[in-house]
Amino acid sequence: MLSTTRKFLFLFIIVALLSTIISACSTQKQSNDLHMMSMDQMPGEVQSAPVTVQAAYQFAAANPDIMKNIPCYCGCGNVGHTSNYSCYVSQVDDKGKFTFDDHALGCSICVDITQDVMRLLKDGKSPQDARAYVDATYSKYGSSNIP
Repeated sequence: MLSTTRKFLFLFIIVALLSTIISACSTQKQSNDLHMMSMDQMPGEVQSAPVTVQAAYQFAAANPDIMKNIPCYCGCGNVGHTSNYSCYVSQVDDKGKFTFDDHALGCSICVDITQDVMRLLKDGKSPQDARAYVDATYSKYGSSNIP
């Protein structure tokens, strides 16, 4: 009887160790989660847009340090945009209130660029790698809007 109890105890310890190892492995993916602005902070037009457009707005607004260094190639430099970030956010005031630009609501190039940046960052690439990818992939559509 004692030997059966020891077997169960040994099995329990092995299962507990494996559970710990497996859960530790699964949290590694969480470090690649992207920082996103909450949908309730988005204007109604964005909230009713397709999911990929919503996600692009959420990501761009939450990551100005990255997106201000990512160009857009849709020709929006002609309307004063100076980065892909400008396609989503017109201004942030001193109190942190966002004024959103509606340009990306109707521009698939802007959204595609942002979605590519999001994918690359989730895959562990650096913002510089994402910028190089965007330049190589989208420069065929026009000039960069980063002066």
